[in-house]
Amino acid sequence: MSEIKIDPTWKKALASQFNQPYWETLTTRIREDYKTKTVYPPAPNIFRAFDLCPFDKVKVVIVGQDPYHGIRQANGLSFSVNDGIPLPPSLKNIYQEIQNDIGITPSPSGDLTRWATQGVLMLNSVLTVLAAQPASHAKVGWEQFTDAVIQSLHAERKNIVYILWGKYAQTKGLVINQEQNLVLTSAHPSPYSVTNFYGNHHFSRCNTYLEENGITPIDWQ
Repeated sequence: MSEIKIDPTWKKALASQFNQPYWETLTTRIREDYKTKTVYPPAPNIFRAFDLCPFDKVKVVIVGQDPYHGIRQANGLSFSVNDGIPLPPSLKNIYQEIQNDIGITPSPSGDLTRWATQGVLMLNSVLTVLAAQPASHAKVGWEQFTDAVIQSLHAERKNIVYILWGKYAQTKGLVINQEQNLVLTSAHPSPYSVTNFYGNHHFSRCNTYLEENGITPIDWQ
């Protein structure tokens, strides 16, 4: 990770981060863990969310916490799993809400690349995790970097839909100007809080806002 292999538009937008002391500490730690332990997602996918959704193409931001920590699950996009992997409970509940909200049945694949390439930044707050150890890379610097992601969008872009499920994501989104963007909040789609997640209509509300601002809506299928 000595050279930052990230989409050029994001490299420019986040340039100030790569010279800060926390970044050197973070990358040294993560690089060592990839050498000596099993870390997810695979190293080439750490910045996949940014590579699939350039800075100037972002329409929607969906904030997750940290990557899945099981074999072959994490692919660099929040809530997303590789094709052929069974849907995790939260993603299954997201698909159910899409069906309830806009009356379509999402693809059975849990790979959300199809959303990312339409302008949905599937942003985890923490971009890596040790195998079978959830939150193992929390508080090592990723949060500062992904805060900067949101701040850079906030400073230079408007009419973005921010979808913030659960208190963790909502805290991360406190900086967002709600007069220039749409901020949608609800309970998290995990089985523990899903009854308060269902019925949030975030997918239809998102598309209505985009259309009202002359932006092509997202095909959530």
